[in-house]
Parts: sequence; structure tokens; C-alpha cells
Amino acid sequence: MAPALATLLAALAAAAPAPARAADPVLEPVRLAPRVWLVQGDPGVASAANRGFNSNAAFVVTGDGVVVIDALGTPALGRALVRAIRKVTRQPIRRVILTHYHADHVYGLGALKAAGAEVWASAEGRAYLEGEEAAKRLEQRRKELAPWFDAGNPLLPADRWLDGDAAFELGGARFEVVRLGPAHSPEDLMVVLPDDGVVFSGDVIFAGRIPFVGEADSRRWLAAIDRLLERRPKLLVAGHGPASRDPATHLALTRDYLRHLRAVMGAAVQDLVPFEEAYAAADWSAYAKLPAFEPANRINAYGTYLTMEREMLEAGRQ
Repeated sequence: MAPALATLLAALAAAAPAPARAADPVLEPVRLAPRVWLVQGDPGVASAANRGFNSNAAFVVTGDGVVVIDALGTPALGRALVRAIRKVTRQPIRRVILTHYHADHVYGLGALKAAGAEVWASAEGRAYLEGEEAAKRLEQRRKELAPWFDAGNPLLPADRWLDGDAAFELGGARFEVVRLGPAHSPEDLMVVLPDDGVVFSGDVIFAGRIPFVGEADSRRWLAAIDRLLERRPKLLVAGHGPASRDPATHLALTRDYLRHLRAVMGAAVQDLVPFEEAYAAADWSAYAKLPAFEPANRINAYGTYLTMEREMLEAGRQ
């Protein structure tokens, strides 16, 4: 190629506009209580079809700023969440509380931090953030959810790592942050508005879809659900699915599914039945038509099989 032509092509390339970023989603906040708002993700798992929007985020508008619970699953969704908040109030975004550090709840943090929010999370989340699994999951989501993932690293640390429970007051609203993990994750937190009777459960509760269990500690998860019920919430906002004013019914799916997994896989382990045989013989009909069954159930069953093996070995040592 002639030098003059090469120079001209290089100049044209430099002058060309950068590829347009995919349009951010538009989120419509729904008012659940006088100061509580929800943006509700789609049922099922994160995908290109739903642009990664499969989890919930909520926010509380106080007299002195906004507290956000969870940050959604892509940088684009984080920007959309900030705009959704701005549809409701011009109050500053003071704080984001992460119920746990799973991908569908944290990748939108950048926009919220840029808006001035301080991030709180359980100290157990630090281990995940610094481990290999977090980097692998980020790369997976970048590929699966392109073009709604920007360049850069949205795996941001908390500004305050909580070693246990915490409480604070902002603009006339009292907040309690309660450690529930290890359950769905090692770092599960729930957020409580005691004066309003509202509980934000994170993924300790899944509404209307199959929970993601993997190798979670399902025995402690069930105990965490019992602790949540002790709060007697008037309004329960789950990590996935619709909010409910009938919490006992709302959480039944998660609790019953965990019990079913433990019963079926526990019996198989006790009887030395191989996993494949046990899985094929199990009755999944109560759950087979629910969103996320196909991608999640087999993983959940295998993880629970391993969990029941560990529990049996631990019991044998005692």
C-alpha cells in the first residue's frame, strides 16, 4: 500500500465515530409503600433476550436521601436504575446495600457510586470478590450479555464491609441490616424497615421461579428463612419476582423446593444411589414448568447431593 494512501486511511479511521453503545434499558419503578419503590426483573435467568435484567432492585426515599438495595446485573442496568430513581426524586443517592455479591445484583454498582452512593456489604463478600470465580463469572457475563456490558471492570468493592448486623437512621427512616448468611450465599444480608414492616430478603427468597442453589448450604438457608419469618413482615421484597403482602405464601416456593431437594438427594445418599440414577428417578413435576427450571434444577440437585454427602460424613464423625 502506498504511504500516502495508508496515511489517508489511518486519518479516516481516527476521525470515524466510535461504535454506538447499545441503548440502555428503561426501568419503570413501582411504588410499593409510601417511601419504598421496586424495579422488578424478568423471570428466569439472565440472558441476551432480557439484557441481563432478571433480578430486582429496590430503593427507599427518605427525607434526607435515597437508600438502594442491590444494583442489578450490568453497567447499563445500573445507569438505568439511577434514571429510574430520578423519575421519583431528586434526593441524593446516599447508600447502596448489597444483599450479596452475585453477578445479577452487583454489576450496576458503578453508576450508583458515580452518583455519590456509599456501598455496604457483608464482609464475607470480600473473599468472593478477590477470588477466581468472580473473574470467571464476569468474563462469562461479558460474552453472554454483549453489547450491554461496557469495557472496564464492574467488580467494585464495598466502601464498608459489615462484620455482622448494623442499623442506621436516615431522613426519618430506620434501617436494620441483618446478616442471614451463609444461606443462598456466604454473605447474605436482609434489609429491614421496622417502622414500615418491610423486609428486603435478597436471594434468600425467590418468588415465582426456581431458586439457584448450586452448592449453597441449604440447611442454613432454611434456618435463614425461619429467621426472616420471625420479623413478621407486612411486605416482603424478594431478590427475584414480585413483592408480596402475604410473606408466608410468598416464601413457600423457596422453602418447599429446598426441602424437596434435601429429601430426594438425602435419601439417595443414604441408600448409596448414584446421582444420575437418583436424578432420573426423582419427581420434579411440581417445579418443572416454573421459570429457570431447565438451566438450574440439575445443577441444584447435584450441588445438594454433594451437600448431603458432606452432612452425612460430618454426622458420622460425631
